Amino acid sequence: MIAMVIPIVIALTATATYEKDAVQTTAGEIEITFIGHSSLIFTHHGKTIFIDPYGKLAEYSSFPKADIILVTHDHSDHLDTTAIGKIRNEGTQLVTTVLGAQKVTGAIIMNNGDTCQIGDIKIEAVPAYNIRHMRDNGLPFHPKGDGNGYVLTIGEKRIYIAGDTDDIPEMSHLDNIDIAFLPMNLPYTMTPEETAAAARSFMPKVLYPYHTGETDTKKLVKLLGASPEIEVRIRHMK
Repeated sequence: MIAMVIPIVIALTATATYEKDAVQTTAGEIEITFIGHSSLIFTHHGKTIFIDPYGKLAEYSSFPKADIILVTHDHSDHLDTTAIGKIRNEGTQLVTTVLGAQKVTGAIIMNNGDTCQIGDIKIEAVPAYNIRHMRDNGLPFHPKGDGNGYVLTIGEKRIYIAGDTDDIPEMSHLDNIDIAFLPMNLPYTMTPEETAAAARSFMPKVLYPYHTGETDTKKLVKLLGASPEIEVRIRHMK
């Protein structure tokens, strides 16, 4: 069972506030801070992990330096080199894709299927791509192999950060996911119906829709109302 505090709003900068949840694990508490879009911050044992930092959402110079930065793909709203520069120092481990590594220096490159260990955190790179949402020229917004989702194992908890993706077949291979972040914004990723289908394919205990744009998140809550095993938590992740 996942134990979480009631969500609260905390001040992380002088001008902005962000929602925050806490997850209890056998390895200690994980704090999740919801910046917005696909940008998240995890804090665990004094270590700070940034997911897809994006400078349009926050003043990253006001945050602690990163121990780990995970970048899902090379699009500028996910790989923001200016934001990364404000939180990176000599000790920061930056994980990204082959294409992402062309825009930053000193990155750890992970391809779909790769696994690495940074401290007490296991990181698995999993596929993230479109199978139905395409550009006008017929090419996918996110081609297969270009982007990563990540599964983090901290203590006994497994956290899936999907990246920009459709409800791809590989999701059904995910095991024992405690917390999932699934994107839900057209035309780039999933509809509420597709997000619900994706969640049912691997049954996370807690689901956060993220990178939601103008999508009505209440639709997802209604669609998963018949699946009480999945707790849908709505945070401000437009």
